[in-house]
Amino acid sequence: MIWPCINYRDAPAAIDFLERAFGFGVNALHREGDHVAHAELLLPGSGGVMLGTAKPSGTPFERLPTGASGVYVATDDPSGLFERAKAAGARVVRGPDAEQGFIVADPEGNLWSFGSYRGETR
Repeated sequence: MIWPCINYRDAPAAIDFLERAFGFGVNALHREGDHVAHAELLLPGSGGVMLGTAKPSGTPFERLPTGASGVYVATDDPSGLFERAKAAGARVVRGPDAEQGFIVADPEGNLWSFGSYRGETR
């Protein structure tokens, strides 16, 4: 299982956005005030993502730059998810097409790509 790790300047707002826009659910959340030390969000049927608040003096993961991540998510309903993401305020980078799904940016500029492609057959 792979867990992409993404840093945010405002991790609580990012969690709220990811829940509203894509349907992620919080599986674990470790906070210190407004600082999110570690969060695990799950997307039913697709996997999960870890995220936290960027911290220049923190762990190697906390020092990763914000707004520079890209994640692809396989889903059975790219069209429905595209409408949900737009309604939640995601910025459309590339609209949906039958073969490649769509790409939107979250409020901090990370790219989220969704489509039905689940990888080459082994």
